[in-house]
Amino acid sequence: MAKVKMSKKSTKIDMTAMCDVAFLLLSFFVMTSTAKIPEPLPVDTPASTRETKLPDTDLATITVGDKKVFFGIAGQDLRREALGIIAEKYSVTFTEEETKRFSLIDGFGVPVGNLKQLISLKGDERNKPGVQPGIPYDSLDNQLREWVLAARTAAKNAHQTELKIAIKGDAKEEYPTIKKVIDILQQQKVNKFFLVTGLRSEDF
Repeated sequence: MAKVKMSKKSTKIDMTAMCDVAFLLLSFFVMTSTAKIPEPLPVDTPASTRETKLPDTDLATITVGDKKVFFGIAGQDLRREALGIIAEKYSVTFTEEETKRFSLIDGFGVPVGNLKQLISLKGDERNKPGVQPGIPYDSLDNQLREWVLAARTAAKNAHQTELKIAIKGDAKEEYPTIKKVIDILQQQKVNKFFLVTGLRSEDF
């Protein structure tokens, strides 16, 4: 007796719903994520198990690496105010366009005399190695001290609050450089500040 051959039916899976979910998730992550802004002085911070989030406003960050010091202020209004104070201190005039461009710069590391040139550069050009030599912080020309004072004054004028300061130092930076920065803060009676570290496991 001959065997009856059964016809094979193809299995078809509708992937429409899966594709919709995938694209919805992708759109969500793209719209909610924030891009990492390139830093003018990338540093490898020391590891720590302590997890404390830095404030988003009224914060100044001093970045130290390779014996160079960079300075950054959170908030465009504080940057504009601080720049005005520095301009008056060093008798430098900035146009409204230069002030606006400076308010968009998160961190910088040049003497006041080179600030106009830095502002005129594009973002990718500003962050090229060697473009920013760092802010002077020695006893003869302590511009870092003036920037800290200007940022603190700007915070008090704008928000009637005390500026919070964070030190972000490279793990391989020599202690004398960090001590100079701390001494500058203590001269202004700033004895409480954040030390930025990288998070590591407690079992490390």
